[in-house]
Amino acid sequence: MSLYIQPFPFRRVVRRLAEQPRQNTLRVNVREEEDAYTLYALVPGLKAEDLNIQVLENVVSIEGEYKADENADFVLTEIPQGEFRRTLRMPAEIDAEKVEAKIEDGVLTLTLPKAESARPKKIKIAVN
Repeated sequence: MSLYIQPFPFRRVVRRLAEQPRQNTLRVNVREEEDAYTLYALVPGLKAEDLNIQVLENVVSIEGEYKADENADFVLTEIPQGEFRRTLRMPAEIDAEKVEAKIEDGVLTLTLPKAESARPKKIKIAVN
């Protein structure tokens, strides 16, 4: 019986993929509460003026840009660079007038109150 050892056939493909610029995506966590959604996103190094947040009905859109140091010649780059955009469709309509946003320690927190039409209603039953 002979055993032939073949080098990893996808080595060139993996190397090529590693050299390509990665698409920036904004990763989020969303928590649902009784009357609102709370969205958390990591935005290290960004300030409030670096972000554009839009809410229309039940769609939330967050876009921004990580500024790159163009003069630096890095050996390894893992910190996000360039523009990003994330659009999320929430399960219920959002009251855009009451949305609150804050950035603290590199974490964006969005409080997205549900619209009055999307909140559950309690109906009292009349007893005769």
